[in-house]
Parts: sequence; structure tokens; C-alpha cells
Amino acid sequence: MQKRDLILFVNSAPSEAIKAAHLLNDKLGREIRVGLVRDLKTVEHREKPNGFDVVIDIDLSKPLKAKKILMEYRDEILVVTCRKDQNIPTFAKIIPHIPYVRTPTSESLKVAVNKIAMREHFAAYDKKISPNHVVITKNNKQTIKKIVEEVGFPLVIKPANLAASLLVTICFHEEELEESLTKIFKKINKIYKENGRKSEPEILVEQFMEGEMYSIDAYVDGRGQITFLPMCHIKTGRAIGFDDFFGYLQTTPTMLSKEEIVSAEKVATKAVYAIGLRSSTAHIELMYTHGKFKIIELGPRVGGFRHKMYEMSYGINHSLNDILVRIPQKIVTPKKVLGYTAAMKIFAKKEGRIKKIAGVNKIKSLESFVSLNQGKKVGEMCNYAKNGGKSVLNIFLHNSERSRLLADIRRVEKTIEIVTK
Repeated sequence: MQKRDLILFVNSAPSEAIKAAHLLNDKLGREIRVGLVRDLKTVEHREKPNGFDVVIDIDLSKPLKAKKILMEYRDEILVVTCRKDQNIPTFAKIIPHIPYVRTPTSESLKVAVNKIAMREHFAAYDKKISPNHVVITKNNKQTIKKIVEEVGFPLVIKPANLAASLLVTICFHEEELEESLTKIFKKINKIYKENGRKSEPEILVEQFMEGEMYSIDAYVDGRGQITFLPMCHIKTGRAIGFDDFFGYLQTTPTMLSKEEIVSAEKVATKAVYAIGLRSSTAHIELMYTHGKFKIIELGPRVGGFRHKMYEMSYGINHSLNDILVRIPQKIVTPKKVLGYTAAMKIFAKKEGRIKKIAGVNKIKSLESFVSLNQGKKVGEMCNYAKNGGKSVLNIFLHNSERSRLLADIRRVEKTIEIVTK
């Protein structure tokens, strides 16, 4: 292990992750190289991207050839990590070809990216940590009856193996359920056909949990020891009037008591063990409902926006720790609160083509303003997350005082205007 010096990212990597990898030079006492391993079937471009010392292109549809290429780096690879949900299936396929690198198991990653398999593993481990659910493959009267009897209303429909919020729908009564299933099966059959899938579409229907949503990231070492990071509170789009579940406002630290945080960590631990995750970072979403925490989902990766949020509020280098836990090396998780941080995803109130985006320059003068990323421009289409859309603006705010941060969040809400037609 002392000679290994190559850190590989699967298909892509954010700039802060590449920067974090180079911080290991002094820590490990040798020059670290940063590389990219790409499946040619899942990436569009073959040219060498910027910031990487090594790019390994493989074709995972030809496993023996892929194995031969990766085995050439057998004595060089120190870590392989994956930062995006859509790249996790590729990571799972790579793992059998790198047997001498500490990684999660392929099976645990496959379970984590399939909503149905994940729920089944949670239920097998402890039925109390997740909501009631059924799996359906057909839309008929028998299916409707089964859902009503075994799940009840309100409920959420979640197609398996699709993007995080794509086609996710809430239903409050039987007529709405029938309409939603007809719509979803029509769309999902088209998606399966376009992607050449031979299997029947599977859909998860589960009890809708009302309450406060939270998330927590954690590091899981090769022995199953878990180090939890501070929790984040999530206000969804639905909480502010959208018919959608995107994470509108994410904040840390939370106002939870120590006892409540311990309770959340116990449930999150069960979720990690239920799918057998190891040598990985985990992002766990939970719902606090009726005085108890239940699991929404678990992702075997760093949570969205979490690197920046943890850095600003606690001085934690999340991207560096994601690498260290896989080597393994000691991770560093300061607990002192440096301030209060918010990440906001701004969507248009109505779907359509963007006609106007106003207030951007004004909010840049706010005391808490940190950064703004504009993902959509005037003239582009804006759809809700449940229909595959992405946010128009991503905004980071930070302040040493919680009251001032809350005041600036309110100013953002009053100032930003997105008009569609």
C-alpha cells in the first residue's frame, strides 16, 4: 500500500474533490496522482479532461478487456471513489476488476441505487425504520386494491432505477392514484423502451410520511465503524407550495436536541448495516414524524452541497475525508460551530420557458451571501424536479448568527423573481 499513489474518480469529479486529493501529498509523504476511470458506454467524450494526471477508458460491456486494463494499475490504485448518483452503477461494475482496493461491495451499491431493493433490505433488517410499501408492475384493479389495503393514503409513487425525483408523485385518494399510475406507466414504458430494457418496469408505492425532513452524512470504514457528521434540516419544495419534493432549503446546524440527534444516528446506522455499506461515505435522508425518525433513502456518496456546507459551518473537509475513509486513514471532523449555512435551490413557480430572471444582482449585496450558480438562462425551459428539471439558481448563504441568516433567506425569497411563459 505504501507505493500506491493513484486516486481514481468514476466518470467525473468536482473541482473540490480533485483539490482535496492533492492535499494528501504531505499527509502520505509521496506525490499523489489524480485519475479518472470512465466507461466508454456512459460518457460522451473521449478526450482527456482537465485536472487529471491519468484517464483510464474502459468498456464495461466487455468485462475481460476492462479487467485487463485495470489490472495494469493493480499496484498503483490507492482509492476509487464516486461522487454522483448516476455514476454509481458504473462503480459497481468496476469493483470486481479491482480486487485489491478497499471498496464497497458491488451488491451494496446496486441495492443503494434501486429504491425497491433498498426498501426490501430495510424491511428485512428492521421494519420499523421505513414506511409501509408495496411493489407493483401492472396498473389494474387488483393493483389498486392491493395498494389501498396494504399502504393506504396519503402515499408516494416512486419508480425504481430512475433519476432521484423523476415521476415521484404523491396521491391523497383513489381517483388520484388511478390517474397518476396511468400517467406514470405511460411514461415509464416509453423510457424503458428508449433505453432497450427488457424487464418489466417496477414501481415502489409507499406510505407518505408527514413531518420534518433531515439528512446526515457519515463515513463507514471497512469494519463497519461509522462516524457521523452534523445533521442538516431540509425544507422541500412541497413545504412552500410546489407540487414537488426537491430540496428547496438546506440548513446546518439544526435545532435538534442531543437526544434527537442520537435517535437519528441510531436509525441511520441501521440503514447503513441493512445494505452492508463499507469503505464509503453515506448520505442518509430521514423524516422526523410522530416523534420518531424513519429512513427515506440512503446514497453511497457525499451529499449534494454538503462539502461546502460542512466546510463553512464546521471547517470539515468532506471531500478529503471521503478519500481518507477508503485508504483508510484517520478522518478529521471538527465539532465546533463556525456559523450557520444555507443552500437554496430556486425553481420557477410555474413550468415553462423562462421569460425573466430578476433580483440576482441585488441579493449579492446581502451580508450572508457566499455564492450563486445560475443553471438556467432566459429562453430555456424550466421544469419541476419530478419531471426531470433542474433548478434555475443555486444559492449559498452563511452567517455567524442564525437570526441574520434567516433574515437574508427571507430577503432572497422576496427578491428573486423567475417568470415563465
